[in-house]
Amino acid sequence: MRPATPRRNAVLAPAVRRLIDETPPGVPEHLSPAEQREYMLLLSDLIFMRYGLPGPDVHAVDDHLVPVAGAELRVRVYRPSEERRLPGHLSLHGGGWKLGSVDERVADAICRQRCHEAHCVVLSVDYRLAPEHQFPVALDDCFAALRWAHANAESLGLDADNLSVGGASAGGNLAAAVALRARDEDGPPLRFQLLEVPALDLTRETARSTLSSGVIPDVPQPTLDDATSSYLPDPALARNPLASPLFADDLRGLPPAHVMTAEYDVLRTEGSRYAERLLEAGVAATHRRYPGALHGTAMLTRTWDQARLWQHDAAAELRRAHWADAEPAARTLATTV
Repeated sequence: MRPATPRRNAVLAPAVRRLIDETPPGVPEHLSPAEQREYMLLLSDLIFMRYGLPGPDVHAVDDHLVPVAGAELRVRVYRPSEERRLPGHLSLHGGGWKLGSVDERVADAICRQRCHEAHCVVLSVDYRLAPEHQFPVALDDCFAALRWAHANAESLGLDADNLSVGGASAGGNLAAAVALRARDEDGPPLRFQLLEVPALDLTRETARSTLSSGVIPDVPQPTLDDATSSYLPDPALARNPLASPLFADDLRGLPPAHVMTAEYDVLRTEGSRYAERLLEAGVAATHRRYPGALHGTAMLTRTWDQARLWQHDAAAELRRAHWADAEPAARTLATTV
């Protein structure tokens, strides 16, 4: 048996090292799922207030209730102006399918920035969370929100033919799965998908291979084994393409994509592989990997220029996709390390 490749020590940016050193590890195990979410929301907000920049003012922010099976789904709508027929972007927060909220300060800041800089209406979806609501409930919620936005485009001031979807981590997983469902179930047409540090292989095989290869240094990683076991009612579902989009047999006909990965993130390989597979299927796709970045460096927009660059680039990709004069031309995979 070959010995495991030793993990290297990373030379981290001071702002990144400070975040690692000052963030309490883990979640107290004695808390219920609801209490864990409350704890992590408080912790996330405290960290973001210390290290992150709030988003800019936008014209309006309103909450809407969308009926779904057995519940009502909250969708927070950010408008850049009074203009009508604006592009719409469905934004799906991260949190391992069991944490996160549209109320989280980092989620609000991201939605505000993309609303302002991409000049589009951003619809932030408060999908239901595991373990109370397991796969495919969160995906059903997100797809229902997309259908609702498309059906109500006129009252929301949206251009029904200029919609996109995006998310980070678990939200990136859901965004990719929404794009697959929209293609396969005659859903609303999507102009673009923005996938940030996406979790695309819930078997964890790709992540374990990446971790054992030694390319990832000894830094904190997302606790995805626990997250996926909470999200999936049966481990065998990890090979379902709607749970793990990397396993989709056919990626043809999907909307153009931009995939953003972090150098020191265990999910980096599945993100880059998905971009490569999209290109092989004839889908316009680009990929950028950010040097020195961790899975959660969206928190560092106050203290680290790379985190600010990430958010600026994401908004620029959205603006380019939504405001291009013509359909996006085929693009070449570009990986920056």
